[in-house]
Amino acid sequence: MLGIGCSEPAPSKIPFYNEADFTPYFLTEIAAEKQITHRIGSFEFYNQDSVLVTGDSLEGKIYVANFIFTTCNNICPDMMSQMKRIEKAFLEDPQVAFLSFSVTPWIDDVKTLKKYSEVNQISSAHWSLLTGDKEAIYTLARQSFFAEESLGFTKDSNDFLHTEHFILVDQKGRIRGIYNGTLPLDADQCIEDMKILLSE
Repeated sequence: MLGIGCSEPAPSKIPFYNEADFTPYFLTEIAAEKQITHRIGSFEFYNQDSVLVTGDSLEGKIYVANFIFTTCNNICPDMMSQMKRIEKAFLEDPQVAFLSFSVTPWIDDVKTLKKYSEVNQISSAHWSLLTGDKEAIYTLARQSFFAEESLGFTKDSNDFLHTEHFILVDQKGRIRGIYNGTLPLDADQCIEDMKILLSE
C-alpha cells in the first residue's frame, strides 16, 4: 500500500533555460531549484517616465524583455507591434511587466524614450522603455538574457547588439521562453506560456 495518494509532481509545461544555447529543461519546481542556476543579473535603469526600474522591483512578477532602439526602421516596428499584442492580453494584471531595453542609450535618453512611447501609444505603467549605461545594458543582454544565443559570450560592448528575440522571465528571475518578436505565431505562444506560468 506504500505510495497511495503520494504522486510525483508533474514537470512544468514551460521549459527552464540554463545556458546560452537554450537547451530546454522540463522540470518540477523542486528539481529546477537544484538544477537551474542561471538567473537574470541585477540591474538599474531609468524608464521613459524617469522612474528607476531594478531587478528587485520585478521580483515575484513575470516579464517579457526585448532590445530595441528608437531609430530602428526594420525589425523594431514589428517587435513593438507584437509586444503590444502580448501586453494587451495582460493589461490589467499587476503580476506581469514588459521591458524594452534601448541598445543605443547614447541616443535614447529618457526624453527620447518618452516621445517614442507617445508616438507608439505605449501608456501602460507595466511597460518600461529603459536606458542607461551602454556597457551595463549590453552585458546584461548577452550574459543574463542570452540575447544573441550562443554568441552572447563572444562579443563585448563594442559590438552592436541587435536581436529580434523576446525573452520570458519567471517570478524567480529564470528564463522560461525565447520567441521571435517579429512573428505573430511566436507572440501567441508567448501569451499562452505566460498564462501557464501565472497559473502554476
